[in-house]
Amino acid sequence: MKLSSLQKYILLQSFDSKNKLDRKVLLGFYGSSKKKLNRDIMVNSITNSIERLIKKGLIVGFGEITKEKIYINKIRLTKEGRVLAKKALGEQRRLPLRNR
Repeated sequence: MKLSSLQKYILLQSFDSKNKLDRKVLLGFYGSSKKKLNRDIMVNSITNSIERLIKKGLIVGFGEITKEKIYINKIRLTKEGRVLAKKALGEQRRLPLRNR
C-alpha cells in the first residue's frame, strides 16, 4: 500500500503515542519545512490524509458529526495500522539530494 510522507508521519506519531493522539501534534510535520504555508492549507491537508487513512482502515477517528461536516479531534491506530507503522519504521529514509 502506497502512503504519502504525511500519512507515514501520522502513522508513526500515533504509533509512538500509546493512547489517542491529538490532531494538533500533527502540525509538527510542517515545522521543519523551509516554506511558510498558510495554516488553513496545513489543516486541510492533514484532514484529507486522516480521512484517507480512516477509509483504508488504518486509523480510527474520534470527534463530532454534524449534518454538514465531520470534526475529527483525536485519532488512534488499528491493528492493521500498527503493522504498517512497524513496517514504515524499518524503511530507510530518503535523503534530500538534488539532481544536477
